[in-house]
Amino acid sequence: MLKTENTEQQKQSFKAEAEAFLKAHPDLVKVEMLLPRFCGSLMGKWLPASMLPKLADGAVRLPRSTAALDIWGDDVPLVGIALEKGDPDGICMPVPGTLSMVPWASEPTAQVLVTMKDLVTGEDCGYDTRTTLARMEQRFADRGLTPVVATELEFYLIDGETTATGHPQGPMVPGLGERLTASQVYNMDVIAAFEPVLAEIYQTCQIQNIPAETTISEFGPGQFEMNLLHVPSALVAADHCMLFKRVVRNVARKHGFDATFMAKPYAHSAGNGFHIHMSAQDSQGRNIFAGDSDVEANEPLRHAIGGLLEHMRECQILYAPHANSYRRFLPESYAPTTPCWGYDHRAVAIRVPTAKGAAARLEHRVAGADANPYLVIASLLAGAITGFDKALDPGAPVETLEDVAAKTPLTPIWQEAIAKFGASDWARDLFGEDFHTSYTRSRQAEERIVSAVITDFECRSYLRTV
Repeated sequence: MLKTENTEQQKQSFKAEAEAFLKAHPDLVKVEMLLPRFCGSLMGKWLPASMLPKLADGAVRLPRSTAALDIWGDDVPLVGIALEKGDPDGICMPVPGTLSMVPWASEPTAQVLVTMKDLVTGEDCGYDTRTTLARMEQRFADRGLTPVVATELEFYLIDGETTATGHPQGPMVPGLGERLTASQVYNMDVIAAFEPVLAEIYQTCQIQNIPAETTISEFGPGQFEMNLLHVPSALVAADHCMLFKRVVRNVARKHGFDATFMAKPYAHSAGNGFHIHMSAQDSQGRNIFAGDSDVEANEPLRHAIGGLLEHMRECQILYAPHANSYRRFLPESYAPTTPCWGYDHRAVAIRVPTAKGAAARLEHRVAGADANPYLVIASLLAGAITGFDKALDPGAPVETLEDVAAKTPLTPIWQEAIAKFGASDWARDLFGEDFHTSYTRSRQAEERIVSAVITDFECRSYLRTV
């Protein structure tokens, strides 16, 4: 099995980091150990501060199946890696650079991301989503390339109380006693009204070394988008994204709101997107996508786009992992519905903001904010690698909505997306057998549970009418 990082080097790096951290925070009480799972949320446990130096020595374990727990936090027998195999433990290895304080905690508390290692071999666990991305980044490194990645996440601030039927409702505007119910795109008054919570999100990001940058109000009531800065590491960019979502939720609750990254929380308002900007540097640090024209992509950029389009349908379940994800794919909604690309065009799946100079990059716009950032970014690297290796051409860029509509659409059906990924030999080869099989089965299991639920709407529609 491929080892994505030098384990001994990782241990020593974290030990030095932990020692310095404890000296800087002598009153530290506990540490929250955080493991990403398939569904995109974080699992883990609390550790006493005294255990922090021992974390790098493999002193803390979790069942390997933790990575595949379903959206409700239950084991998934269909995946076959829990009790079916005795539910063995894995070693939780801390990620250097992710140790930081938790400002919203009631007592001095730190947090740290971990990855999962095999207890017997010490090798990277095939089910770990961060490891999945690390392997893909290594494939870039094998070609002398470094991915440069930035993320943009949309989210809704919502009322802490849902409606009687469990649906979200817009937040009360601070100081006005009115609920947000209408579109607010780029509305500076709305940003000003929510300045205390947005400002604290920024401050917390600074404390946790998350490079948050610009904020805009989006189309939906209480919807905002925050951009994170480019970094020359796909892994670090995904770490930032994962931890940013945790910041938003916890700071929002501190201010009496809640926050949701659900793909489509309101039927008649915009969904939450997850956009990724990506370029690639060669061994001299030069952007290989850098061309001479804003509207003429060079060969490496065209090949990367070609690979992403070629395998977009196979990866759709990574961009849209849940039942609700598919409610976001609506025509003329700024959520891409077809595999296509264009220059500075926000109705396409792959937008090229600029193809000129050091800022040349592509923007992948398909994923929802409910997706696992490690898996979405891994899919981008996989598509780009394939495009480079096969010199794939993306065809002509689209210019009009008619051009977009003329393309064969992505599937609006969850089951079809699961089946497409599960049947893909390309995905099995790039993502590895362990991950490919277990992730496919986890999506199948969730789909079966959701499909078996009889909704209130069904009863209201059919109970006394058919």
